[in-house]
Amino acid sequence: MNNSKAKCIKQLSLQGKQYHYSGLAELDADKVAKLPFSIRILLENVLRNHDDFSITQEHIDTLLNWSPEPVDKDIPFKPARILMQDFTGVPAVVDMASLRTEYVRHGKDGEKINPAIPVDLVIDHSVQVDFFGTDAAYDKNVSLEFERNKERYELLKWAQKGLKNFTVVPPGMGICHQVNLEYLAQGVIARDGWLFPDTLVGTDSHTPMVNGIGVIAWGVGGIEAEAAMLGQPIFFTCPEVIGLKLTGSIPDHCTATDMVLSITKVLRDKGVVGKFVEVFGDGLDSLSVTDRATISNMSPEFGCTVTYFPIDDRTLEYMHETNRTPAQIELVEKYCKENLLWRTGREDITYSSVVEFDLNSLVPTVSGPKRPQDKVLVKNLGDTVTTLLDNEYHRQTLHSEQISHNNQEYTLSDGHIVIAAITSCTNTSNPAVMIGAGLLARKAVERGLSSQPWVKTSLAPGSKVVTQYLTRSGLNADLDALGFYNVGYGCTSCIGNSGPLPEHIANAVDQGELVVASVLSGNRNFEARVHPQVKMNFLMSPMLVVAYALVGRVDLNLLEDPLGTDPNGNPVFLKDIWPSRDEIVQTIHDCLKQEDFQQVYDVIFDGSTDWQDLEVDLSENYQWNESSTYIKQAPFFDNLTVETKTITDIKDARVLLYLGDSVTTDHISPAGSFKPETAAGRYLQEQGVEPVDFNSYGSRRGNHEVMMRGTFANVRIKNKIANKEGGFSRHFPSDKVDTVFDTAQAYAKDGTPLIVLAGKEYGSGSSRDWAAKGTFLLGIKAIIAESFERIHRSNLVGMGIAPLVFEEGENAERLGLDGSETFSITGLAKDLKPFKMLDVKAVHPSGKETQFKVKARLDSAIEIEYYKNDGILQYVLRQYLKDA
Repeated sequence: MNNSKAKCIKQLSLQGKQYHYSGLAELDADKVAKLPFSIRILLENVLRNHDDFSITQEHIDTLLNWSPEPVDKDIPFKPARILMQDFTGVPAVVDMASLRTEYVRHGKDGEKINPAIPVDLVIDHSVQVDFFGTDAAYDKNVSLEFERNKERYELLKWAQKGLKNFTVVPPGMGICHQVNLEYLAQGVIARDGWLFPDTLVGTDSHTPMVNGIGVIAWGVGGIEAEAAMLGQPIFFTCPEVIGLKLTGSIPDHCTATDMVLSITKVLRDKGVVGKFVEVFGDGLDSLSVTDRATISNMSPEFGCTVTYFPIDDRTLEYMHETNRTPAQIELVEKYCKENLLWRTGREDITYSSVVEFDLNSLVPTVSGPKRPQDKVLVKNLGDTVTTLLDNEYHRQTLHSEQISHNNQEYTLSDGHIVIAAITSCTNTSNPAVMIGAGLLARKAVERGLSSQPWVKTSLAPGSKVVTQYLTRSGLNADLDALGFYNVGYGCTSCIGNSGPLPEHIANAVDQGELVVASVLSGNRNFEARVHPQVKMNFLMSPMLVVAYALVGRVDLNLLEDPLGTDPNGNPVFLKDIWPSRDEIVQTIHDCLKQEDFQQVYDVIFDGSTDWQDLEVDLSENYQWNESSTYIKQAPFFDNLTVETKTITDIKDARVLLYLGDSVTTDHISPAGSFKPETAAGRYLQEQGVEPVDFNSYGSRRGNHEVMMRGTFANVRIKNKIANKEGGFSRHFPSDKVDTVFDTAQAYAKDGTPLIVLAGKEYGSGSSRDWAAKGTFLLGIKAIIAESFERIHRSNLVGMGIAPLVFEEGENAERLGLDGSETFSITGLAKDLKPFKMLDVKAVHPSGKETQFKVKARLDSAIEIEYYKNDGILQYVLRQYLKDA
């Protein structure tokens, strides 16, 4: 077929310019009209990028003839741009710089290694809540952030200046997904004379937040994103699309957070892992774009790839409110209406299945204490916590510690809240819940209430726009009065950057072995994520975060028990200070201005004086500092040969970890702080770094020496072959229990390959590429699990590690495996095909043999090529070398 014809090129005249676009109606308008909008966008993508080589007519036909039933066919996707945050962005830039170094070693021009599509990196993951509760907290945290991260920021500024197609939003400007929603997302892109939907992938699992403004986007591992940066299409299985039908509207006594936590439970129970979700129904008309984005943001918690809201009138309203230009808004409307991408609400779309949710049924909700899908009604939280303390922590009586501090005396007990954080783009992007929190704070202050002294309170907005409207309304003063001072513009507690607990609180928790809690307006509450000393973590709206800070405990019914008493001794209840929907709407109308977005985003790339003063060497190669403990050249490409090695089967492998269900990427590669006695802590001390300067795992992702030592080092991980909780393993030949890293090193000396045994949902959580990179560097060749979360499986393949799944109904325990066996896996070396069944033989020290089959989750021909090359970046570099 003629390539021009295959692209179905049409013309659109707009604002005095002529544009090309790939017309979906040219294929079959009636067929396209039945397709979910998300599939239409994928169809446009393959149509426009058709080259009859990597993207073929078969891919077009697969999407045009999309079936509600699952099909085992791969489709390619070429995003229009890429979004990164600094935790995942730093290792990506390290890899790009390392690719350049290796390319130059082969005698090539390093400046040819550049992103092929635009990349926006937002520095939002590094600020920590070291200081809180005062007006000076923000300045002190920012100062400490630059002090800790100078080397990392120098690398990123080198990328900003030295790489083409690469922009960096400096520290202190906002959270990447909120910046994306409010500024970066365009809806439709005009580039090189073409119009096409704005699409992206991001190196953060909450990238789908921008689905709320009608942009198809999802999270990928940094490894996959780097390949896309270098022009490679992303391949994935043609998705099922679950229709989420919303009816009704959010009740006055509930928030968008109650809505998303309830939907999380419904969709997780439905089972949408690896699928698309598309939202429709009359309920959409009552939801603002920020309400919609709240839902889309938690797609990873549902397990789906995207939660898509098609472009409609509400989309254009939001674009106007956030200062998109009239020309851009006109372009979005005209293109979408011309190309069958505009939602009217009258569509007759066929979905794989439909889940209905009545917004009228919402009641106040939280989730926890360990997973976002563990929904708890606010009225039941006290009973839930009491049962949890009794059953899991065996508290016949509550543990407590007496505290005397700053002329105050109080008792800290099990069930008390030590962290209350208004945090995360999930909620800070939504003026309704932020204004609501401020109004609740105002009413609480008026009634004479205050936060409890043992609660570490913080407010971390996702953009400076939030500060603008809180200041204009005067609500910032009310939040300050309860201790919710601005601590920084970044992810903070949501990603584990809660900072240390006050010393007297931390000591009491340790001495009394207290089971304390955090309450936060975030999207993740996995074990040890928010803070290593906090065992119970509950997600909730910013309004409820403020309310719980007033009582300082979670073992009560907040809807019926008093929050405290006023100066006259009268009890004050939540209903007494809960703002009405009309109050919230009126305050938004009065205080949120279009010019706020202009003022904030006109200077988004400038940065502070600290950023501007950073000096970097702009030579084609990044100048590696051998003494740096933050940035080291990546070891993955050292002395790469142009030709690939022969694949071999895995023989006589040992189990490094034997894990259960729901092992998250936080378990595999923690992002938070670590102690001096850990493998990473010992390494840094050997390099002359004092424990006070360790920073966090997340901040040191540019140093593979730290990160490989931190792999599987989560303090709550439970390895069945070790005799204690935490990052430990057993070296079976010597029967020695040691850190996972030291055990892996012992096996490496003998040349012993390693594997991991796991249960369901292995690798759920953040799109954390170091969870795969660290696994690779430990010498792990395969993971055998019951199931994998989508992004982590892809990352494992991208590092040349085989993700293998047990047959249905089987797992390690049912097969009678105890982890002491040696494992041989055959079938990889010959005739390797997508989803090939492999043979595994496990030999126990007693001589007993167990044989079983596993499916290789190498899902496409291109993934097999990545596996053969020891990873996706090695594959891309070899292509560059061959084409040079």
